Amino acid sequence: QVQMVESGGGLVQAGGSLRLSCAASGRTFSTSTFGWFRQAPGKEREFVAAISWRAGSTLYSDSVKARFTISRDNAKSTVYLQMNSLRPEDTAVYYCTARGGAGLLQQPDDYGYWGQGTQVTVSS
Repeated sequence: QVQMVESGGGLVQAGGSLRLSCAASGRTFSTSTFGWFRQAPGKEREFVAAISWRAGSTLYSDSVKARFTISRDNAKSTVYLQMNSLRPEDTAVYYCTARGGAGLLQQPDDYGYWGQGTQVTVSS
């Protein structure tokens, strides 16, 4: 099993920045890809970004590209999501996730490990 704990959410004004962290523990050697998803009230969970643990390759959704940056610290088994130029439509619960297989996939069902989520609220 892999345990994942997110932190760093909060309330920020539009145009501001936040950095989310996701600390992974347990059988982390069994994971190859980490990602971030988000879910707003009444909406489906949507892909935000993903990173391959070994090579550091990244993929972003069109809605966050050029504003968000996903990164990882292998020594700390931690994944980050730097969010800049935040907009009210970025308001959601953000989930850290991981999968054992390779590939920067974008569907929630492709990921087997999930954190509990952290709330991000962007005020206008």
